[in-house]
Amino acid sequence: MKTRFSCHRTLALLTVVALPVLGVELPDGPGRAETEKVCTQCHDLAKAVSVRQDRNGWGITMTKMIAAGMKGSEEELHAVLGYLEKNFPPEALPPVNINTARAIQLESRFSLKRSEAAAILKYRKEHGDFKSLDDLKKVPGIDFAKIEAKQDSLVF
Repeated sequence: MKTRFSCHRTLALLTVVALPVLGVELPDGPGRAETEKVCTQCHDLAKAVSVRQDRNGWGITMTKMIAAGMKGSEEELHAVLGYLEKNFPPEALPPVNINTARAIQLESRFSLKRSEAAAILKYRKEHGDFKSLDDLKKVPGIDFAKIEAKQDSLVF
């Protein structure tokens, strides 16, 4: 558990040290001071906050930083983790245009099998652009529920 938070400390320190030097300021909020203290032990802040991650990702990073020598109390590390999670979350992925997407994009975004992505590309080539989700339902051999579950990530 302690190792998990050590990485978070290092990232927080990186964020705090580099940002002021580069004229970048961390957002106000709980955990800012701890982040500046911990993350600047080894890194500059700009580098640390250039990474955008969810809580798990920040935890893994902090664990690595702890293993590399980052120091901080459990309370400080928890504060840093919360601060990074709130202020530097992962960036949203842009929507996938079903009419221009490559197979790998369909596979990764919608968790499709290679054969399913290939079926969509083949259908698109033979029948033209998709206009709606109803058009996608017509593609044989795909698990449409996977696409429907992530329809907010899809544009036509």
